[in-house]
Parts: sequence; structure tokens; C-alpha cells
Amino acid sequence: MLLLYEHPVSSYAQKVKIALREKGVPFEAVVPEDLGTGRTDTPFAAANPRAEVPVLIDGEARIFESTVIMEYVEERWPEPPLLPPRGDPAARAFARVTEDVCDTQYEAVNWGFGEVLWFRRAAGALADRLRAQAAEQTRVIQEWLAGRLGDAEWFGGERFGWADAAAVPMVNRSVHYGLEPPSGSPLARWHARVRERPSVAQTFAEFNAAVTNRAAGAEAYATGAKRRECRDHRLEWMVKSGGIEVVLAGLRDGNIRFPWPGTVGSGRFFHDGSGGDVVEPRQNRASDPA
Repeated sequence: MLLLYEHPVSSYAQKVKIALREKGVPFEAVVPEDLGTGRTDTPFAAANPRAEVPVLIDGEARIFESTVIMEYVEERWPEPPLLPPRGDPAARAFARVTEDVCDTQYEAVNWGFGEVLWFRRAAGALADRLRAQAAEQTRVIQEWLAGRLGDAEWFGGERFGWADAAAVPMVNRSVHYGLEPPSGSPLARWHARVRERPSVAQTFAEFNAAVTNRAAGAEAYATGAKRRECRDHRLEWMVKSGGIEVVLAGLRDGNIRFPWPGTVGSGRFFHDGSGGDVVEPRQNRASDPA
């Protein structure tokens, strides 16, 4: 049986689980105990040096990066297809572009909102500003998605497909945050429709169960026992949205990390720009400097 290293809250892992369930492919889902710890001596770390989920194990194949996994699943189990036919390259590109925006811009907004809501990385005026930025950017992305959906039942037209699997974890996270599409809008009706599919309903049930323990699990990240990853688009979102203090606090407290290779933010020393290093207490949280 396939082994899928995942976390139920991960939108990337949700996308892969939905695809596997749509195709009727059985798999064993495992949450790596070492996720976020920086350990390199575990089967999970051996399968993915980036130490990110999801990771798919199929015999000797070790596959990471959710889009690569999706491509593998589509080729390995072609029925029912999630991508449009090969004879329609424009439609296939449409699906992939939708996925790419969801995986980068949309995921970053959701991640940033979660850093404030679940991990309490900002307080006061800074938290208010970051939440407002996330709400406005969510509205913009949802309008873009609504335009791509149009009056169709699914993003691919008449059949559930690749873009639906990629978009629904992101939209559902927004709904969880209270940033849902306008009531009665095409995107809201699509979300209500898609969440009833068995593949999606099961995946979202796992998400809901995991979210109930999210606040308790956040303590491990506050103390530095685990570190949140600030990867590419996430780091960009935090900086451009006015949250550079959140990043600096994470470096100071040693509770953020950057992608492999190398490790930054693994210690408690924070460079203050004066030629020396200072140590700040972990309990300090980023807040608006004003």
C-alpha cells in the first residue's frame, strides 16, 4: 500500500489526498513525528531532505512536492483523469495555472493568517494589520478564482478535476477563518457543492479534527521545540504585508526555519545589526513597534 507522509491541516497534503481518493487509490496516511524538528535521522527526512509534507512512498519511489506527486498520481493511475485530455493543451494549462496560484499566492495568505490566529506571532496593531491584509488579499484571489470558474459547475467545466482539487483546500481554509466567498456567489456555491464529494468530505473531516488541537500544538513552536517554515512565497507575504517584525522575532526566538539546504533561525541568537549578538527571551512576541 502507498504511504503518504502528511499533516491533515496541510493544504498541499489535502490536495494529494483528494486526488488519490477520487481515483480510488488506497493509501496509509502518516503524520511524521519529526515534522518541524530539524531531525535528519528518520525515514521521513530520508524521503524528503526539505522535511516538508506531503511525501508519497510507492515501492522504491520517494516523491515530494505536491504538484510532482499530483503528476505522478495522474500518470500512475490515469483513470478517472483529473487533467483535461492531452489534445486540449490550453485546458490543461488552465488547470495548472489555477493550481500554481493556489499553491503560491493563496497558500501564503492563508499561512500568514494562521500565523496570527493559531501561533500568536503578532499582537496589537500589527496583528490587526496582518489580518486586514490577509482579508483583502483573500478577497482579491477569490474574485480571480470566481472569474476562472464563471458559470461552470467545476473549474474544468462539466467534470471535477485538477483545478478543483487544488483550489478547494485553499478556499476551505478561508472559510474556516471566516473569510468565505460572498454568500450565494458562484464560488460559494461551488464550495458548497465540492465539499459534499466523498473525497473532499473525508479530507475535510480530517482537517476539522486536527484543527481542534491546533492551539495546543502551537506551544511546541512557541518554545522552539519545533519550527515553522518560512518558505519563498510565505516569507514574501509576511514582509510585503508589514510583518517583518514577525520574521525577526522568529529568528530571535529560534522558532522559524528556512528550506533545506542549511538552517537559519535554529538558534536563539539574534543579530542586532551593531556588530554583536543579543539574546532575547522567547516569550516576547512580535507587535507593532508603534
